[in-house]
Amino acid sequence: MSKKVLFVATVLRGHIMVFHLPYMRWFQEQGYEVHCCARNDTGEPVPAVPGCDRYIDLPFERSPLHPGNRGVYRALKALIDTEGYALIHCHTPVGGMLTRLAARGARRKGTRVLYTAHGFHFYTGAPLANWLLFYPAERFLARFTDLLLVINAEDAARARRFPARSMALVPGVGVDVARFAAPCDAAAVRAGLGHAPQTKVIITVGEHIPRKNHETCLRALAAVPGAMLLFCGVGEQTDALRSMAQALGVADRVLFLGFRRDVPALLAASDVFLFPSFQEGLPVSLMEAMAAGLACVASRVRGNADLIREGQGGYLFAPEDAAGMAGALRALLADAAARQAMGAYNRAAIQDYSLPAVLADMAALYDSQLQQQEAD
Repeated sequence: MSKKVLFVATVLRGHIMVFHLPYMRWFQEQGYEVHCCARNDTGEPVPAVPGCDRYIDLPFERSPLHPGNRGVYRALKALIDTEGYALIHCHTPVGGMLTRLAARGARRKGTRVLYTAHGFHFYTGAPLANWLLFYPAERFLARFTDLLLVINAEDAARARRFPARSMALVPGVGVDVARFAAPCDAAAVRAGLGHAPQTKVIITVGEHIPRKNHETCLRALAAVPGAMLLFCGVGEQTDALRSMAQALGVADRVLFLGFRRDVPALLAASDVFLFPSFQEGLPVSLMEAMAAGLACVASRVRGNADLIREGQGGYLFAPEDAAGMAGALRALLADAAARQAMGAYNRAAIQDYSLPAVLADMAALYDSQLQQQEAD
């Protein structure tokens, strides 16, 4: 086999460049030529992709049934058959589906195919349509997978029953904990937001989409007098959330900050992290809040429950239990010692999910696959 590897995901900026550059660089350091396939969502005609020796722009469509994906499959298969990759690591449901189908012939010639499920679309409480479409598809595609990687315990329990050649549970994609350990003038950040030093600040970070369940943040805030809520993120529901804040009478205690590049500073200037999502894989936002040393109030769903040790790092509730979350927020905001103890616990716990730790885990898995390839 050639010393080439291929990374594949549906989009470039929204996935590859957010999560996978350290792993691509690792392969370069081992002497591999790294190729990458994804739809160019950067807005740049010829994007620069660090850690990548060759970028191939393929117009993946997010819907697995979109007719445009037929052309993507043909182009991907031609690339894989021509290049003779030693290893292919694919991500995202559509990217993973098309790649594993396109690489069937290459696998017979020795190429190792890895797929990371960043949260199966079928999960406890998922719509029936998700189970009918995605469960049989993932189970079928597992037979064309040398290593199936999952990032939470619920997915691992299901993946163990799939016919992949092997399966591993890994702690996500890695968090750069150093970004959240740097000193920060929290008082100055608060002042810049118009907050007095004694103001109690709740923060939530995430795209404004239905899955993130930000309505529950506002309902909980309404039952926490005097506290401020920071929304970091953008999305289709921003205007509706503004209207809801007005209707609940809390608009003067909510700041919609939009997309921010200073999230570490905003976390450092906050007292509690609130995260009531309906669904997660292993949420980076929650891991970053833990790295920042915040106590966390979150929904008891897959991913969140993997991260938060209840009573030690925070509290978990049903996603729409605004009253329960409000009670936990009130208790934490009134008890600085409890917040500090939970924050310290989270800082220590998140080290297992740090970028160096996950990179070491992945390097061992990559090495094992390549060694097995040589043995075969």
